Amino acid sequence: MQRNRELVNFIPVVILMVIGFISVYATRSSQIDASSLSYGLLFVGLYLLMHVLLRFTAPDADPYLLPITALLSAMGIMMIYRINPDQAAAQTTWLLVGLGLFAGILLLRDYRKLDDYIYLLGILGVAALVATIVFGTEVNGARLWLRFGDMQIQPGEFAKILVTIFLAGYLNSHRELLATTTWHFFGIPMPAAKYLGPLVTMWGLSFALLLLMNDLGTSMLFFGIFLAMTYVATNRATYPIIGGILFLVGAVLAYSVKATVHTRVDIWLNPWDDPMGKGYQIAQSLFAIGDGGLFGTGLGKGYLLLGSGETIIPALETDFIFSAIAEELGLVGALAMIILFLLFCYRGFKIAVDSDDGFSKLLAAGIASGFALQTFIILGGVMKLIPLTGITLPFVSYGGSSLVANFVALALLLLISNRNAAARRAS
Repeated sequence: MQRNRELVNFIPVVILMVIGFISVYATRSSQIDASSLSYGLLFVGLYLLMHVLLRFTAPDADPYLLPITALLSAMGIMMIYRINPDQAAAQTTWLLVGLGLFAGILLLRDYRKLDDYIYLLGILGVAALVATIVFGTEVNGARLWLRFGDMQIQPGEFAKILVTIFLAGYLNSHRELLATTTWHFFGIPMPAAKYLGPLVTMWGLSFALLLLMNDLGTSMLFFGIFLAMTYVATNRATYPIIGGILFLVGAVLAYSVKATVHTRVDIWLNPWDDPMGKGYQIAQSLFAIGDGGLFGTGLGKGYLLLGSGETIIPALETDFIFSAIAEELGLVGALAMIILFLLFCYRGFKIAVDSDDGFSKLLAAGIASGFALQTFIILGGVMKLIPLTGITLPFVSYGGSSLVANFVALALLLLISNRNAAARRAS
């Protein structure tokens, strides 16, 4: 039943995919031929293959997540192809890797065995971050990448998944102790001081990431995921309150000691002080979003590319891809994409609510929280709601590490939802 519903949901997705790829290709090459269908048909074939796999491995999994992901990733490839066809080919290669790993996780099925290895996975996640700090390559001021010859990966994307799995297992086994109140601080019920250690540790780790990797986005993301999962585990507002205070303290310290953070905050407050220098990216992003109007300029018809082929907005295919989408699809297209992200988050949190065991509930909540936070951080940055941070828009921005890691998260969510359905039938 769920898979039939998923297949029906794929119908509008397939139509939009094919029309979108034809439109972008025709705009770049001024003609439509058989090759203009190649990307669209490739996407249709790949996702239908994943649909068939789900019928055998997770027949009762959520029927909306895969179609939503298909549409988001297709839109990302369309815009990347519009900007740089070579990068679109590379992104398609990473899409194949991500779907291959997605299929492998589905075939393994029993994700709950991860609970037996949470400390190992946590150590691996921290080790990936440490390796990036020590051996990483600095790009645009942030040390996020490990380079292997001509290939570079972003270990932080995989560390995010590993740390989320660790937190799901750790918080599940300590939730009662963390939820027990032993004293009060200005009227706020508090657990025993020793159980505040994880909160302080995660704050310290997040602040260290900011100082050593010079990466505000990853720091905010890791700490935000931890606070969300801790609240779900304990149902205590104490942790978000204390975490919010620690975050404000860390933000003030970072603003004081890190020139990058200081500059980004200043640009956020007023990019028009230096619109052709430090504020150039944000200014151009706002111009692009405004230029789109209600219905946009049309796919492939925005003013994103200069005559030389360079982009008007630096890092357009990564940090500012939403600005490109808003210009060419307008307010209607931008809102449609935001709604897709909201639907993905809603389905993720619903899977968490429906879960009958703590590990599954926390893992689903952590994945959904990470997806929601990452989306908000990058969209808020390009629209000047918050200071800009250099993280990717899930499934959409150019970046193989992010794409592959998000497919791992998607596979885990689908397996959890399939188990939830089986548990409901058994009861």
